[in-house]
Amino acid sequence: MIPQQIRMTEEQYRRIKTLAETDHVSTAHVVHDAIATWLAHCAASSPAARWERALSVMARFDSGLSDAAENHDAYLAEAYGSPDA
Repeated sequence: MIPQQIRMTEEQYRRIKTLAETDHVSTAHVVHDAIATWLAHCAASSPAARWERALSVMARFDSGLSDAAENHDAYLAEAYGSPDA
């Protein structure tokens, strides 16, 4: 591991310390986990990852509507409310 010094607010440190004490781990462990989670989130929200998730659900669901492709805008407006309303 590469040592790295970071600065945080007193509130951030207090919260990290509380989490560490609750989980019986070090504050460094909490920080390492937070960084790993953030990096995984960033990787999962990359354009390529979003594209793969979108492709993975294509044609997996059936709306029961025979004209969904032609009238999807109207169905979305009905479901979520028209922005003009």
